Amino acid sequence: MTAETMAREGEHSFVDRHRAEQARKALPLPAVLQGLSQTFKVLGDETRLKISLALARRELCVSDISAVVGMTESAVSHQLRIMKAMRLVTYRREGKLTYYMLDDEHIEDLIRLAVRHVTE
Repeated sequence: MTAETMAREGEHSFVDRHRAEQARKALPLPAVLQGLSQTFKVLGDETRLKISLALARRELCVSDISAVVGMTESAVSHQLRIMKAMRLVTYRREGKLTYYMLDDEHIEDLIRLAVRHVTE
C-alpha cells in the first residue's frame, strides 16, 4: 500500500509529492541498483570482507590470503573466483604465483568508508 493510498483511506500519512518525486529521480537505473545490491551482497560475507580488507593493504597470493583468513587455499580460491566475477579483485601472474589485489581504488574507498562508519 502506497503512502498516497493510505492518505486516501484516512490513515495519518502525508506525501510531499515534490520531495518524493525528487527522491525517486535520484535513484539509479535498475541495472545499477542490481549491481550495487550484488556488490554489497558479496562484501556482506565475512570471509570475503576479510579478504578484501587484507587486499586493501597489499597484493597477496592465495597462500598468503589463506594464512591471513585461516582457511584452506581451496576455500580462498573459491571466494576469489566469486570476487573476480563481481570485479572486486583482479590479479597478476609472476612466474608460478598469482597475486591478487582489489580491482580499483573505488572498492578500497568503499571498504574504508564502511570501516570508518562502523568505528565512529
